[in-house]
Amino acid sequence: MSPAGREAPFLGVLMLDTRFPRVVGDVGNPASFAVPVRHRVVAGASPQRVVREGDPALLQPFVDAARALVGEGAAAITTSCGFLIEFQAALQAALPVPVWTSSLLALPQLSVPGVITVDALSLGARHLHAAGADATVPVVGLAPGCHLQRALLEDLPHIDAQQAEADVVEAGQRLAARWPAVREIVLECTNMPPYAKAVARATRRPVHHIISVLHERWRAL
Repeated sequence: MSPAGREAPFLGVLMLDTRFPRVVGDVGNPASFAVPVRHRVVAGASPQRVVREGDPALLQPFVDAARALVGEGAAAITTSCGFLIEFQAALQAALPVPVWTSSLLALPQLSVPGVITVDALSLGARHLHAAGADATVPVVGLAPGCHLQRALLEDLPHIDAQQAEADVVEAGQRLAARWPAVREIVLECTNMPPYAKAVARATRRPVHHIISVLHERWRAL
């Protein structure tokens, strides 16, 4: 409790409605954070509807969940999927606290960034523009049908951490090989931070992700 007798401010996390494991480093695991957090699941917000369909009908449920968290004391709001950058402007307009929907918000501050996403076929110019970034930012996705992509988008109950790391590292190596001028890598997917250090080692580039972006912005509040 704060000196005034009120609960300390916290970061509100709007969660997709999923069952896959949330290991340490994943935005859905409270142990991933060095700041107070509170998670709120948005019912019906499946990875399929958010990533591959970009369902606009989900906006109001996210607004409602965010308002509830703010009412409980959230000092800022984030989400558990980088594709929700499409809701950035609408959520910010609806809320009285800062909204940081996605790690893609870091792109405009980076010199020559590249992006690793869960699904390259679904991440397009509209997502990059919503983040304030140029549509020419290089993007690579996890290999179609690889273990981690299937686990996340099909919402499977198990994730092999070793194979998941290999999948993300492979994507990073493809990014670096295809666009060697890229200086920094941004992990779009909020489930990829556990593998960020391995990607940095393999590509010899700094790696930014939702947890690092949130900690930086929280400190600046």
